[in-house]
This record gives sequence, C-alpha cells and structure tokens, in this order.
Amino acid sequence: MSTMKRPIQVMQVLAVATVTLGIMAGVPAYAQKDVPEIRFDSIPNALQLPAGLYLGEVGGVATNSRGDIFVYTRTGHPTVTIGTARPFAHGGWRLLQFDRNGVFVREIGKNSYGFMFASQVRVDPNDNIWVVDQMTNMVIKFDPQGRVAMLLGRKAESVPVPARPPAAGDGSGQPTDLFDRPTDVAWDAAGDIFVADGLGNARIAKFDKDGKFVKSWGKKGTAPGEFANVRSIAVDAQGNVYAADGGNKRIQVFDNNGSFKTAFANVGNAQALCLTKGPNPVLYASNSNPPDDIDRDGEIYKMRLDGTMAGKFGRAGKLPKEFGTVNAIDCRIENTLYVGEIGNLRVQKLVLH
Repeated sequence: MSTMKRPIQVMQVLAVATVTLGIMAGVPAYAQKDVPEIRFDSIPNALQLPAGLYLGEVGGVATNSRGDIFVYTRTGHPTVTIGTARPFAHGGWRLLQFDRNGVFVREIGKNSYGFMFASQVRVDPNDNIWVVDQMTNMVIKFDPQGRVAMLLGRKAESVPVPARPPAAGDGSGQPTDLFDRPTDVAWDAAGDIFVADGLGNARIAKFDKDGKFVKSWGKKGTAPGEFANVRSIAVDAQGNVYAADGGNKRIQVFDNNGSFKTAFANVGNAQALCLTKGPNPVLYASNSNPPDDIDRDGEIYKMRLDGTMAGKFGRAGKLPKEFGTVNAIDCRIENTLYVGEIGNLRVQKLVLH
C-alpha cells in the first residue's frame, strides 16, 4: 500500500466513526461544562408536617390541578410475618397530601396492602393519583377522593424466607401486567397507560385506558431499544415516550408503539424525568448522584425535546439548592418545581429565574 493512500483511508474511517457517534448520541455533542447555569432559589419549609411525622426517602412527589402536593415517602417499617405456611410481607410506606401552601391535609391509603417500597407518585390529567410500588410490584390508581380506582400488577401472596436470588432472564418480562420492580407511570392524550417496569425487568409496558395490556418493549442491553434500567418515563403531546436509561447514561425516545426514534446521551445518570405541558414543552432530567457519593453529579438539566440543552442547575450535596439522589421531579409549572430526594429525606420547592 502506498503512503499516499493511508492518510486518505484514515480520514475515511474517522469520518465514518464521527457520523456513527452522532447517530448513537441522537443530539449534537455537548460538553456538560458548556451548558449555561440557571439561577434558582429553594423555598424554605415548603411542606409543613404534623408533629411526630417525618419524611423518609422520597420516592415520588407530584401536584394536581389545584396545586395540592402529594408525597410518596419511605416512612415506616416493612415487615414479614413468619410462623405460618405463607410468610406475608406488609409495610408502612405513606402517601401524604398537602395543600398548595404546603399545609398537611391527609394521608391516603394508610396501611394499604399495596404499599411497601415507594417508587413514584404521579397525578394524571383528571387529578387521579397513581402510586408505583417497587416491592409489591403494583401500580395503584386512586381517584381524587382517595378511593382505589384501578390496580395494575400483583403482589406476591407470600415471600420466601430467606430471600431467593433473582430469577434469570433478559428483562423483557411477561406480556401482561406482572411487573418486576416497576418505577414509574405516564399517560398519553388518549389515556393509554405506560409503566416503566424498569429495575427487575428492563421494559416499558403499554395498557389502554381501561388497564388492558397492549404491548411491551425493551430488554436488558445497550443497543437502541434496550435498557440497563428504566427509572423514569414521560410522554409528550404527540405520544412519544421518553425513557430514563440511567445505567446506559442516556434518555431514549420512542414513538407511541415503542419504535426507537433517538437517544440523548448528554445527561449522565438520568434517574428522574418531568415533561411540561403547553405549546413549548421542556424536559427536566436529573443526573442523580449515587446515594453513597454526594461529591459528584447531582445537577438537573432543562432540555428541549430535540435534546438540546436550555440550562442546568444545582449539584450534589446536603444544603438547600443541593441535591441528594433526586428520584422525582414535578414540573406542572415550568419554573416552579418540586424535587424529591432519596439521600436527603426531603422535598425541595424550587423557583427558577
């Protein structure tokens, strides 16, 4: 081979590699340090808890159309009753409601059979309250009055003692509403339900508005349409589904039927997503720090739906305006957010400027 041909071939290889990386990322190559900082404040004492009641790890936080705030918190002591033919697990995780001023209103679903390990709470367009519980493998819909209106998933009738290792599998799950550590729920404009069955399995399951299984997609892996995990999801007005694939350091985007469209690879460990409504929606995504390391990451990104960055704010830490493993973001009002933290056992109300 002549020395003239080698530089040309090298340049061709580099060109192909550059194009390939661009397609895999799905967005222009942004360095996180180049994202503009958004000024913001944390409002002190945003939630007023009754005497003797405390927040634990905050799995979820959400608001309804009146501005009421719902917090699903890991406050309590899950236990396993043994000494019978079927050891039975039950827990004390709690769903709390506050008014728009942060004053405690009530507790919903106290001692519920489906509450064991808070994963998420969301409020749908009709003000129904949905909780996702990672240990009972259930998604529970409460109507605005706090009555159970629909159940997806099924809690095991008994638990093995001692615990058995997880069953082997590719994470694609079963073509039904039997979940394995679900994490989140979202809806499209038609009322179809999307469940992130994302820690034991690695899939998204779609149901119609009446809870009938439609389809699911995803399995464990790194290719487009595969997940390390699915920690959070959101659905836009066109029905596109955004999935936080934090283990693969990306957000994947699918059409309403699960066909892969693109991926945003500039968001770090995407663990919590929230999508605003209106003519110019934005996507908030938390690059959540690991629970055992408060010295890195932690920032929240504000993104346009093509994956470009509008800005970022915050960092890992324990002080106000710092974050300890964010697991939930509520963004009903674009520049007024509620952020639920696992590491700091709190909800912060943030005002962006």
